[in-house]
Amino acid sequence: MAKLRRYAVPPTNKERPWAEDELIVSKTDTKGIITYANPVFLRLAQMSEQDAIGTNHNVIRHPDMPRCVFKFLWDTISTGKEVFAYVKNMATSGDYYWVFAHVTATYDDRGRITSYHSNRRKPKAEQIAKIEPVYKLLLAEEAKYDSPKDGLEASLALLIAFLKDKGMSYDEFIFTV
Repeated sequence: MAKLRRYAVPPTNKERPWAEDELIVSKTDTKGIITYANPVFLRLAQMSEQDAIGTNHNVIRHPDMPRCVFKFLWDTISTGKEVFAYVKNMATSGDYYWVFAHVTATYDDRGRITSYHSNRRKPKAEQIAKIEPVYKLLLAEEAKYDSPKDGLEASLALLIAFLKDKGMSYDEFIFTV
């Protein structure tokens, strides 16, 4: 079975509607491969369960998202710490939808991380309006470099400097958005 690829279609700039009381849930293995996706995830991503399971979670990554946000997320959850993040996702049609994600690790009986679990809620428009300029700044930094690795490192350094300038931790900043 052929799995879906990121950016198979260009972004449409059309938002996918969903209700504030809905909850998106997905689970991945430690490599980011989807092992579970609830019906809300499937509907918003415009994927069948068959297409979603076994696909890398980055299949829904929107190109408006700075890579450094995901680097920070993966670095954090791989240590067992939870992370919260605003994320713009892309459906298979190219439509987008914003989420406020809470990602946590799942452990086996020996305390080893075996998978990750994410719950996502719909953020308020004013929260998106606050985070979008930060993400645009980080994306612009990434774009300055020919090397994707160099761009990622530079945007992550910019994110850290941004937080330091604000005198806040990442979590403090996210919860003030």
